[in-house]
Amino acid sequence: MRRWFFWIALFCLLAGLVAAPQADRVRTRVADGFDQPVGKPDADGYYMSRGFASYHPGEDWNGLGGGNSDLGAPVYSIANGFVTFARNARMGWGNVVLVRHVFMEGGKLSIVDSMYAHLDRILVREGQQVTRGQQVGTIGTNRGMYVAHLHFEIRKNLQIGINRSAFPRDLVNYVRPGAFIEARRKLKGGGRSAVIDINTYALGSRTGQAVDEAGLRKATSPPPAASKSPAPGPKNFRVNRFDDIGF
Repeated sequence: MRRWFFWIALFCLLAGLVAAPQADRVRTRVADGFDQPVGKPDADGYYMSRGFASYHPGEDWNGLGGGNSDLGAPVYSIANGFVTFARNARMGWGNVVLVRHVFMEGGKLSIVDSMYAHLDRILVREGQQVTRGQQVGTIGTNRGMYVAHLHFEIRKNLQIGINRSAFPRDLVNYVRPGAFIEARRKLKGGGRSAVIDINTYALGSRTGQAVDEAGLRKATSPPPAASKSPAPGPKNFRVNRFDDIGF
């Protein structure tokens, strides 16, 4: 009888190990190249209103029509990847999507995160696989804080997430998005897949906590899957130079 209990217990243990999800690692498609996040694939109809700087480690993209002419326009994933964040991050961020990309370079796999901020609508969910050029959201104003535009970043440091204030805003942690994309429009490895690490940065729970820019967790109601900004913002782009809330 004891022998039977032993084998039953061992079987249950092994079955549990096999069935247990690997929450910190996922398999995703290797990027076959990178495109611009607006006016795909080459940012047609858009211009960069602000580029990479020590206080602004990304790019702001505006429609050629100016003002809020691009409010609600599509925002696209720059490459194949895995959505690690898709929610309202509040403060100066608003609705944010983060996508993790793996790509072949120099004969080995490299990984970066792309960030799409101030979105009017989020059209993907956390844990979703996305492809190059797939729409992830629409351009917004962060509830009227700014004139409609996309704030876009590419990070080498996979620990940043929404907690940007905890890391230097330099080329150790970030890349210049335009130069990075231009040098990698077509890449080898398309059609392949690779296992990547996830859950590498501080993240609120999926049941209602959001993480603000300082990385502090606040209990909130879960945002709708496609949350909208209210009325269009002011006619001029506003930047608070004192606390750098104007991303």
